Amino acid sequence: MNTTPKLLSLVPAYEDEQEPTSAELDAIEASLPIVQAEVDVLDVEISLLDRPATPWSERRLRRAHRELLAARVKVANRRSAAIVPEVA
Repeated sequence: MNTTPKLLSLVPAYEDEQEPTSAELDAIEASLPIVQAEVDVLDVEISLLDRPATPWSERRLRRAHRELLAARVKVANRRSAAIVPEVA
C-alpha cells in the first residue's frame, strides 16, 4: 500500500501548451514598437487627467500620437515586406 500523498497540480497536463510558440513570440516582438508607443500615449493622457492642458502638454500628446502612427507604419511596412517578395 502506497501512503505517499498525491499532490494536486493546478498546471494542465499539456506542458507544450504552456509556452508560446516561436511564431507567437515573433509576432509579439514584431508588434512591440506599437505597444511601447501606445504606452507613451497613455502616459501623456494620464498626466493630463489631473491638470489643465498647457501648450507644452498638448505638444507632448501630439508627439506621442505621431510616434504611435510612425510605429504602426513601420510595423505594417515590415509585415508587407515579409509577405510580398521583391520584384526585380
